[in-house]
Amino acid sequence: MSSKLHQITTRELVNKLDDSSLKIIDIRPVEAYNGWQLKNETRGGHIQNAKSLPFKWSNYIDWIEMVRKKQILPEHEIIIYAYDRNEVDQVADRFLKSGYENVFVYYDFIVEWSSNKELPIQKLDRFKNLVSADWVNKLISGDKPQHYDNNNFIIVHSHYRNRDAYLSGHIPGAIDMDTLALEAPETWNRRSPKELKEALEKHGITANTTVVLYGKFMYPDNADEFPGSAAGDIGAIRNAFIMMYAGVKDVRILNGGFQSWQDAGFEISNTDEPKISVKEFGVKIPAHPELAVDSPEAKEMLKASDAELVCVRSYPEYIGEVSGYNYIEAKGRIPGAVFADCGSDAYHMENYRNFDHTTREFHETAEIWINNGITPDKRLAFYCGTGWRGSEAWFNAWLMGWPRVSVYDGGWFEWSNNPENPYETGVPVNQEVEVNK
Repeated sequence: MSSKLHQITTRELVNKLDDSSLKIIDIRPVEAYNGWQLKNETRGGHIQNAKSLPFKWSNYIDWIEMVRKKQILPEHEIIIYAYDRNEVDQVADRFLKSGYENVFVYYDFIVEWSSNKELPIQKLDRFKNLVSADWVNKLISGDKPQHYDNNNFIIVHSHYRNRDAYLSGHIPGAIDMDTLALEAPETWNRRSPKELKEALEKHGITANTTVVLYGKFMYPDNADEFPGSAAGDIGAIRNAFIMMYAGVKDVRILNGGFQSWQDAGFEISNTDEPKISVKEFGVKIPAHPELAVDSPEAKEMLKASDAELVCVRSYPEYIGEVSGYNYIEAKGRIPGAVFADCGSDAYHMENYRNFDHTTREFHETAEIWINNGITPDKRLAFYCGTGWRGSEAWFNAWLMGWPRVSVYDGGWFEWSNNPENPYETGVPVNQEVEVNK
């Protein structure tokens, strides 16, 4: 350890928890931060109010940009902890070399903090549904990974009109699923119960199958005929939403998608795996109709004081500068919808993702939403243009355990196609929105 580093004790850290100038930094993998017990610690999760800054990111050239984006500034007092003492020291030295002067190291997370039930721990409510590449690798290798008690699973590589994304490299044993199997291109809404039943059975999925979904990010370009074909990472969560609506009981998302699998260095397959159909899905579809909202219900929510329609689009789409899609002409927003900025355009979710495509620290997402009036006590319906981005924002809220969350499936596409529906353009009057934080 560098002579400039100062070790802090558990008691000292407890006494500092309420210090607003303090930044506690958890450099363990994001899965550990979210709640997975990767080293058999007594309790999963992170120290109260800690920020997630995985050690993996310290290898990136733009590491300091990530640090600043998380509002970790040189004037703050920094306390770093992890599983590995050497990693703590390396990151602490990196901070010192970057102009941070008040840097402390904490080595007793497992031995003293995790094991003491009196000390505050936070975790993602449904962390089990956001899995790591290592978890998936154990699953396909025949092991029993944590929080898995099934004997029936399937790995699904999601894409949109892009089997080449699958054939060019996928997780061994994974089948491919086009998003068109579960949503109709005429409306971009979920398909009918009959069609969903047939599609899920064709892909070998029952209500009791553990389904692990992931996609491949391939740098979408709005100039392409089908930009969504390069945004399979968002398409995977779209498929997950519809599966959960249908009634699949155990749906998992590979955090970071195919990028995480590549980063972990696991085997990549080019085999076109056959789909082995099943005879019966097992429950009546939809088993969870409350997860989807259609236009009549969306209009009622706009009138309600305890509900919000949440717009998960880019700011240029929200103010009507662009429609966001090459197949949607209308520009504007639904009057009364609350803004929840997705990122740059219809095929990116930068504001919900980390630099390695893993899901953003949930405290940060919740803070932005709450500042915009999107709160867990309300009934919420997330929407975008055609359902993909709305599904990902919904999944974030669902992972956090927010109790009344859904997707307005029709979104701007359906709303704008009805000339009787009102719309707005321009910067909202008397409405402050938090953008691109």
